[in-house]
Amino acid sequence: MMMRKYSTILWDLDQTLLNFDLSMDYAIRAVFDQFGLSIDDAIVARYDKINRSYWNRLELGEITKEEVKIGRFRALFQELGISHISPEEMAPAYQEKLGSVYFYMDGARELVDRLRSEGYRQYIVTNGVNSTQENKLRMSGLDQVMDGVFVSELIGYPKPMKEFFDACFKALPGIERAECILVGDSLTSDMKGANNAGITACWFNPEGRKKDIDVRTEYEIRRLEELLSILGQENE
Repeated sequence: MMMRKYSTILWDLDQTLLNFDLSMDYAIRAVFDQFGLSIDDAIVARYDKINRSYWNRLELGEITKEEVKIGRFRALFQELGISHISPEEMAPAYQEKLGSVYFYMDGARELVDRLRSEGYRQYIVTNGVNSTQENKLRMSGLDQVMDGVFVSELIGYPKPMKEFFDACFKALPGIERAECILVGDSLTSDMKGANNAGITACWFNPEGRKKDIDVRTEYEIRRLEELLSILGQENE
């Protein structure tokens, strides 16, 4: 029987297995509507840019998760001149909307089901807000097929910090880092995290973006199913 090079897949959740962009678009429009605010594509795009900048700062250790949740709305409201609603009011309502829907990335559910049937261990490693991620995992059914979930909010360190992954592996006795592969869309949190953790990095890059930071990626895939060839299986 041939030995597998990789026995364990660490999955990023948002924009890897689940389509965060669609959930975010729904949530920001829904919460603006809830508070009686007008919104258009330009505001959605501006929020998206601000949101990404705040998550990047979290990954760098510059701010906390709470500062992400509140600060992104404070920055957006400043730009839009909104003063009659507080960011502290908006933030929890937005998180509730964000956790109320899910959309799979193409082929994601079929792939994780196949890998489970083949005996691979699969874990979620995410920087998302715990309550939101719990809801999405439950609604999508991913909580039933994953072997475990690691959320930075509960661990106390965000990806890509080495401490995040050290905590993960402390909870996974008997699993060697050499047999693990991390699949994710973010160079700054997922791929850099894999580098910091000393595990194989597989960059999920469906849009063919250029690598704009100095980070090691052993593999790059455009479609999730391409992971099967990396794992040494036939893509049937």
